[in-house]
Amino acid sequence: MADSNFVDYVKICCRTGKGGKGSVHFYRDKLVSKGGPDGGDGGRGGHIILRGNKQLWTLLHLKYRKHVIAGEGGDGSYQLMTGANGKDEILEVPVGTIIKDEETGKVEFEITHDGEERILLNGGRGGLGNNHFKSATRQNPRFAQPGEPGQTKWKILELKILADVGLVGFPNAGKSTLLSVVSAAKPEIADYPFTTLVPNLGIVGYHDNFSFVMADIPGIIEGAHEGKGLGLRFLRHIERNSVLLFIVACDAPDIVKEYQVLLSELEKYNPQLLEKRRILGISKCDMADKELQDELKKELKKGDKILKKMPVVFFSSLTRQGIPDLIEALWQSINL
Repeated sequence: MADSNFVDYVKICCRTGKGGKGSVHFYRDKLVSKGGPDGGDGGRGGHIILRGNKQLWTLLHLKYRKHVIAGEGGDGSYQLMTGANGKDEILEVPVGTIIKDEETGKVEFEITHDGEERILLNGGRGGLGNNHFKSATRQNPRFAQPGEPGQTKWKILELKILADVGLVGFPNAGKSTLLSVVSAAKPEIADYPFTTLVPNLGIVGYHDNFSFVMADIPGIIEGAHEGKGLGLRFLRHIERNSVLLFIVACDAPDIVKEYQVLLSELEKYNPQLLEKRRILGISKCDMADKELQDELKKELKKGDKILKKMPVVFFSSLTRQGIPDLIEALWQSINL
């Protein structure tokens, strides 16, 4: 799918339907010339509703739909007949969509399950018919309630990709190549930084027909939490991953320092990300023999307290060396 088809942010103007008017009517038939009030209630205005759909992975279908308008409620009628409810507008969104108020930026709710429905904005209530206003002292009320007006508000919809494993690393660390090797995903791969401009998802097969979802996030650079590079726009996708796989190339000048910079950027963006389970993957290990790998492992365990407790896996997407070990380590971490 083309990069331009991935949309994870939209702003839409929502207008719900106004409620129908209550009816002012009195019962009449051939035997009754002056019956009591029997005006029905007005129908409610249409809601705007969000529904989760696991088949969707982008907000592209809402990108050019700036105005969403629900139907108006019908007026009440005689014989206590209630007016029809206004037509609801149901917007299907990917699982992992959060909703914010445009004015305050406050998160209102999120869609986390397939088929989950939440009312984004309520329609106006229908007015009460004159039947509700009769009493011992007022037996023939000649008034009814008007319907409530609908609401008009701007809402922001943001998508946070749901995946079991999120790939975190600098540009050109080999994240996209890994995803293409362990899954059927076909991300763009080239020998220059920022090849990946949008998140890519892939399903990674495990033993006995089990699988998990891996997300390739555009590369992070130092200062990403301040908006440098592409990181700020896509860092939110990491929030929904169960396990973070940090990828550092084997030929990096200082593997521990690169890992610490990546970790620091996540912490500055959202400290809660440090609570997620982590694995360090050293990519492009076909460039290092076993002796050098053993030396690097010792240095890694020596250089950082956190790394001493964290799984470290050497792998090569080119030769597939260490790929089974990496998948096993990820599966075990996901199911802890």
